[in-house]
Amino acid sequence: MTTAGKQQTMETRRIGSLDVSTVGLGCNNFGRKLDEPATVAVVQAALDAGITFFDTADIYGDTKSEPFLGRALGRHRDEVVIATKFGMAVDDKRRGARPEYIHQAAEDSLRRLGTDCIDLYQLHQPDPTVPIAETLGAMNELVAAGKVRDIGCSNFSVEQIREAEAAVKNGAARFVSVQNEYSLLHREPEEGVLPECERRGLAFLPFFPLASGLLSGKYRRGRPAPEGSRLAGGRYAADLNEQNLAIVESLIEFAARRGHTLLDLAVSWLLMRPAVASVIAGATTPEQVRRNVAAGNWRLSAEDLAEIDSLLARSEE
Repeated sequence: MTTAGKQQTMETRRIGSLDVSTVGLGCNNFGRKLDEPATVAVVQAALDAGITFFDTADIYGDTKSEPFLGRALGRHRDEVVIATKFGMAVDDKRRGARPEYIHQAAEDSLRRLGTDCIDLYQLHQPDPTVPIAETLGAMNELVAAGKVRDIGCSNFSVEQIREAEAAVKNGAARFVSVQNEYSLLHREPEEGVLPECERRGLAFLPFFPLASGLLSGKYRRGRPAPEGSRLAGGRYAADLNEQNLAIVESLIEFAARRGHTLLDLAVSWLLMRPAVASVIAGATTPEQVRRNVAAGNWRLSAEDLAEIDSLLARSEE
């Protein structure tokens, strides 16, 4: 039981040995946009809504995301799956995928999370300076020691996935998941990574499922971006272009004709894609969490999917 009452249940899918809710919670806002009390409110809403998959990273919130998440979960820790990542630069010394650093990074994340085992430990990006066999060897040692249950990768190409698979020897731990950018507006994984995941039985985890907010419904053609929003300035502002806004308008109309929102479409479409295990969407309020979860309930038909493909193809002409 949570403070708000009995938890809801949600459909689950597999990532290696793990069962995860089909809608997860991305924790990159913790310690950045959200202070600790606001994080607690979002995590509690996620638990109440049936979310059992929480995805964070050592660098999120300038290393504050992991401790905020660990404390917010509290006694519910054993009811959920925690995924975290290493490899991007925490600082000048803490970065990369050298075996000795992997052990240090894992210990740091375990301490920050306040747990004795990371459910899914992911290499955040390839490290071209370290042979993947050495990285996998260190990650396998963490699994053998009981400090990690399953391992995954992020921002990997087809060639890098194949290289990692070829490097696994004698039943050692292998990557069970790939986390890359994927959305209605960024379909690059369909050109190779998604089919490769299908062939190898790897779970796929899309990040930026709402295309940095473009698929949330708050950005409309002919209107200024909401003040303070991610696309109002900075490195994502270029995504707020006429072509993307035209696609957004056509998708809003498609969803509205069926009594749904653009958010519903963005999440449900991803859950219909092969190999996708969970859509990990961020949230800054409990209401956003509830909307994200509700969005995953729409079951698109084959005709719906074909029409969406047609809309997207026309928008790119």
